[in-house]
Amino acid sequence: MKKKIFLLGLISLFGIMNAQRVQKGEAQINAGIGFSNGWGMPIYAGFDYGIHNDITVGAEASFTTEKYTGDIKGTWFGIGVNGNYHFNTLFKIPNKWDIYAGVTLAYNSFSYKYNGSDYDYFGGESSGVGFAGQAGARYYFTDHFGVNVEFGGGTIASGGKAGITYKF
Repeated sequence: MKKKIFLLGLISLFGIMNAQRVQKGEAQINAGIGFSNGWGMPIYAGFDYGIHNDITVGAEASFTTEKYTGDIKGTWFGIGVNGNYHFNTLFKIPNKWDIYAGVTLAYNSFSYKYNGSDYDYFGGESSGVGFAGQAGARYYFTDHFGVNVEFGGGTIASGGKAGITYKF
């Protein structure tokens, strides 16, 4: 019973806190796991900075490795820069929520090894630079901590990702 009361009190506390998304001049870091297209489960970390109350710019890196049958091991790394428009002002969304969409310019490196030797699985055409779009949302439990989910993006976690956010 005490655990239920404590949990209910904790949820109520989160509900009344004045959590707020990143504004102009503020920064946040994001980290978590990604969902890729058969490339393992990437981890990612990123940084966003508010240049306007509705616009952020940032950077992100992601990494994963996967062992396949037949002694083939793949390693993937992605790094990119992004810009996002946050729809809170436009649609009058409460600031505990952060709904956004934007674009990413990223470099992704794909490499494979077969029995310990380099193996060119894609014929030399897999690594490179490209643009992609993303859409996502965050929910802030407090002024500093939140959770995030995003779909799309330009790094190897572009199938989607979920994680935590810490706002400075």
